[in-house]
Amino acid sequence: MKIFLVGYGKMGKTIEKIAISRGHEIAGTLENQVENVGKLVKGSGANIAIEFTQPEGAVKNITSLMEVNIPTVCGTTGWLGKWDEVVESCQKNDGAFFYASNYSLGVNLFFRLNRGLARLMQDYPEYKVGLKEIHHTEKKDAPSGTGITLAEGIQKERPEFTKLINDKCDNPGVLGIESFRMTNVPGTHSIHYTSPIDEIEIKHTAFSREGFALGAVVAAEWLLDKKGVRGMDDLMGSKEGEKF
Repeated sequence: MKIFLVGYGKMGKTIEKIAISRGHEIAGTLENQVENVGKLVKGSGANIAIEFTQPEGAVKNITSLMEVNIPTVCGTTGWLGKWDEVVESCQKNDGAFFYASNYSLGVNLFFRLNRGLARLMQDYPEYKVGLKEIHHTEKKDAPSGTGITLAEGIQKERPEFTKLINDKCDNPGVLGIESFRMTNVPGTHSIHYTSPIDEIEIKHTAFSREGFALGAVVAAEWLLDKKGVRGMDDLMGSKEGEKF
């Protein structure tokens, strides 16, 4: 593949290293927001883009890439309030778009474990559920996309939780995420079920960004000959998912 990296911070540089190690070419990189991202990427000769930027610019980047028919893998979080706009752009241009709140294989297995535990705990209301996350200080959105995906997984199994807040909460029907930001922490997420006498906890701890970067590159490899809006469930359910 000829990959254009839209976003060239720490994650972009890690993706570059992983992509080159897997035999791909980096057609270009973009560190700062510019107009006509799609035109720039198309002119570079790239046949796919990987977008890791900031929430305020992500939608503009994605729709610009869709308009010039560049398949795009996106890992930016915090913009999903405009999800329908991106889906419409992808469909209108017969494009290919892949989104995940987290590209780590371990985290996506953790998503499944989280839902299974939530289902199991349905019959034990004495256990109060809460989420905690720790990320690096450069991460702007809180809760993170991963934290929100975990919360949504619980809500799918426990529909009594109708509201999500970014704080600790014991109110019925409200699911709380405690978000902490610390220096040089790639990402730690934990789910706690606490009763008056004990606590059940599941936790995922990332040791580096490489797991996220590998997942993004594998997603790009998989997306290249596809159309439509795709995600990690599609990839992990495919034969290509064994490449992790």
